[in-house]
Amino acid sequence: MTIDILLPYWGPPAYLYEAVDSVRAQTEQDWRLVVVDDCYPDPAVAQWFAALDDPRVEYHRNETNQGITENYRRCLAHARADWVVFLGCDDVMHPNYLAVVGDAVAAHPEVAVVQPGVRVIDADGRPVRPLVDRVKQEVVRPRAHGATVLRGERLAANLLTGDWLYWPSLLISRRSLEIGFREGFPMIQDLAIVMDIVFDGGALLYVPTECFSYRRHRSSASASGAFDGSRFVDEARYFEVAADRAAALGWRRAEAAARARLTSRAHALTLLPGIAASRNWPAARVLARHALGR
Repeated sequence: MTIDILLPYWGPPAYLYEAVDSVRAQTEQDWRLVVVDDCYPDPAVAQWFAALDDPRVEYHRNETNQGITENYRRCLAHARADWVVFLGCDDVMHPNYLAVVGDAVAAHPEVAVVQPGVRVIDADGRPVRPLVDRVKQEVVRPRAHGATVLRGERLAANLLTGDWLYWPSLLISRRSLEIGFREGFPMIQDLAIVMDIVFDGGALLYVPTECFSYRRHRSSASASGAFDGSRFVDEARYFEVAADRAAALGWRRAEAAARARLTSRAHALTLLPGIAASRNWPAARVLARHALGR
């Protein structure tokens, strides 16, 4: 089974090169890697790919910076395989990643999304367990001793209570992505499109086998969005959209979870003391309002 690995790029080149090397080190070799550079201002990146003698790797560069959502769309436009991964340009596939997710799809071809086991690492590649990931993995994520299929209102309510998925590690059916990325939610587009898949009847398979490293560091887009408050503005707006979608389906538990947005508000609350200490008052006001549910 061929898998298209789509890599929207913007960030430190060293992380990008490590991500590409992790793809090339897979034990399963039936893959294609497409990198779309969103006009990152470093000519060395294009030179590095030009010197990379691997026909399975494609490199494209946008003429101008398109932003997160549009670059995801451009990546998806290059896809040809039935299954795709949106690999983060600072994340790392373990050598067994494609084997694990490929076997998962072979055993459960009816699912739309596969979430494998994930290790969280810091900027230097060391394993870490920040509070947000302890909550994801120990509190919010459903208990599972083996491969588990989740779907419907149960899954929707669960993800809207707390998003325990790691977007760059997900294997996703290309057909399910035909719904497209929502406009206006750059910081939370990953949850938004997964929720649209769930609302449309798609199932998710959780496989606990660890085969992916997700990097948390202060310069990432998600971290920057959290610290300046923009992520929480996106989240508050999106949860209203999700609540309305759940209400239209008669999914009352999912609607209630979206309107409460408990873990999202708790996350803002945990960041508030540090933001206040830095005297970034505009961001502090955004986080405080979000934490209070306003």
